[in-house]
Amino acid sequence: MRKFKSVNELVNSLKPEYPVYCIRLNEIKKSVKFFKDNFPGKILYAVKTNPNEKVIKQIITSGVNEFDVASLNEIKLINKINSKAKLHFMHTVKCKESISSAYFDYGVKSFSLDTKDELRKILESTNQAKDLELFVRIAISNEHAEIDLSRKFGALPSEALGLVRLCKEHSKKLGISFHVGSQCMHKISYSKGIREIGNVIKKTKIEPDIINIGGGFPSIYPDLSPEPLINYINEIKRELKNLKLSTLPEIICEPGRAIVAESGSTIVKVILRKKNNLYINDGTYGSLFDAGGPNFVLPSKMITNGRIQSKKLTAFSFFGPTCDGLDFMKGPFLLPNNIREGDYIELGQLGAYSLTFRTNFNGFYSNEIHELSDKPIMSLYDNQKDKVGFLVA
Repeated sequence: MRKFKSVNELVNSLKPEYPVYCIRLNEIKKSVKFFKDNFPGKILYAVKTNPNEKVIKQIITSGVNEFDVASLNEIKLINKINSKAKLHFMHTVKCKESISSAYFDYGVKSFSLDTKDELRKILESTNQAKDLELFVRIAISNEHAEIDLSRKFGALPSEALGLVRLCKEHSKKLGISFHVGSQCMHKISYSKGIREIGNVIKKTKIEPDIINIGGGFPSIYPDLSPEPLINYINEIKRELKNLKLSTLPEIICEPGRAIVAESGSTIVKVILRKKNNLYINDGTYGSLFDAGGPNFVLPSKMITNGRIQSKKLTAFSFFGPTCDGLDFMKGPFLLPNNIREGDYIELGQLGAYSLTFRTNFNGFYSNEIHELSDKPIMSLYDNQKDKVGFLVA
């Protein structure tokens, strides 16, 4: 991995023929600092969002040493980087072998579940361990999220009551959690989740040791401008206070996208222009999945390479390099009207999920990664008021 001062310097120096992924470590420092300064509890980084070792090490250096892991391989990765990190196995559906290895080989004691069968598996796979932290994940509406997780995970309120009672009997520490869905665009979703936890507490008369707010904190995209993140945090604080518990449980959260989205971008090359369609050398089977399936509009800019850019911006769609028609990114991506074959484009907000979703389909794969020290195309964390009014003093 080489270091460059800017994306322009990288392109002019390497003139890459393959897609290049860029990491901006300063942006991770900035986002972690925001959560550490403002969230009323512990931060667990969601490893699935971006498991790059350089990213993980920067997150640890920035002060986060607890992780939300979803698989045995993620456990092995974090253990290799820092064996003292605390790991929370927050996937609610796990095979027995993974549970057993996590507990006995890697010292993982924190597990999430949303069914009695999963609780049975955890207890059997740990030989009825008495030192477990068990999190009951309850289902809540994901109506304000761009990616809905509620159909797959979470116990219905009626089921959650029995699970909470059972987990209280079998755990050293009891947690209750929820997830508002990925890229949540309204802070009220967190209020609803906390109120649902409050209902469970009232009906069971059991106060948890830990409340897990989950992830879902948003980033900013050209067509998705959330409220300032501090508004989300303040909403969470207000609703926690409204629980009116004698002693507030430990509070944790699992941010992923909001921590790393701004830190990553991809540099692509235009292979062909067909009117308002640009054929580029990366796509939905590469690092641009979010621009395809979920149809996120990524911030984009043509990279200056000694050529004058047109001041007129045109809306483009992208086709990736594979032979599959699904390798399509609708956009619109606003770029100079005179863009043509051979030009380079930077696509931002790709620190989240872009590296994890890449495939070798059709033989198109690039693992070229370099570090940049310039600013991302868009940011929620800049120390100045932007178009969404976000200000961090």
